[in-house]
Amino acid sequence: MRIGSDRRRDDFEINVIPLIDVLLTLLMFFVLTTTFVQHSRMQVTLPKASAEERDVQQPVLTVMIDRDGRFYVGSDEVMGEGIEPLKRMLEQNAGDRRDGQVVIRADAMTPHQYVVTAMDALGQLGFTKLSIATTPTLGSGR
Repeated sequence: MRIGSDRRRDDFEINVIPLIDVLLTLLMFFVLTTTFVQHSRMQVTLPKASAEERDVQQPVLTVMIDRDGRFYVGSDEVMGEGIEPLKRMLEQNAGDRRDGQVVIRADAMTPHQYVVTAMDALGQLGFTKLSIATTPTLGSGR
């Protein structure tokens, strides 16, 4: 008499629903805890430059220019054409501060005239410390 032959063999089954629940929970955790660095609503591709150490000061103003020539002071778009609306927006945001650093963040494909217009507006208002934001290159090439 064989005792072992009467045992019923159960099919082995893996329940994947708890595994999916754990994976979705982990995915939600990582998505919600990731910090997103966003300088502004407008995305610009900065031109490249060498990655040398420089003195970094907190800028008083940030002027952004997209490839279509639209100006932004901080995250506010300058409404209107020409230099005068830009100067009014700069005066509103800077107040009486004229001795601080001003950063110009222009898209790499922005025509040069728009950058010169921004620099001209800043110069007419008395700003003297201007810098142009760039992206560091990986190789120095020297």
